[in-house]
Amino acid sequence: MSQEILNNVAKEYLKESFPEFQVGDSVRVTVLIREGTKERNQKFEGTVIAVRGGGLSKSFTVRRIFQGVAIERTFMVHSPKVVDLKVIRKGKTRRAKLYYLRSRIGTKASRLKEDSSRIAKEFKEKLIQQEQKAKVAESKKEENKSSEEAAPTA
Repeated sequence: MSQEILNNVAKEYLKESFPEFQVGDSVRVTVLIREGTKERNQKFEGTVIAVRGGGLSKSFTVRRIFQGVAIERTFMVHSPKVVDLKVIRKGKTRRAKLYYLRSRIGTKASRLKEDSSRIAKEFKEKLIQQEQKAKVAESKKEENKSSEEAAPTA
């Protein structure tokens, strides 16, 4: 009973449209920053090294190397401060956590191979969606033409 109540409350705060990403992906996270009364968006770009939790408490850690210094930030997926997330590059990994990247030095050493199979799969899905949209548009055009022909002209 109490779990159902918690789930109903959590549904209000869940983000519905959030891109799928995995550990190893290079992402650009847009974060809402408040400084006094001003608000601005700040982008943080790096590699996802960990994803943990589920539901409302799902979080991910992004690692970035800036001027030779590594910076890691942990974001809550459903936080109102996370405005947007864009997957830039899909990485190929065989681990759930990429903490071993911490011991690597340099940007070249911490790069991951690109996962071409995931990219091809997404490309194929987009093509299928475009074909479906084209079919729907064609069927609407045909319906409009048939309705114009059926209507008597005065």
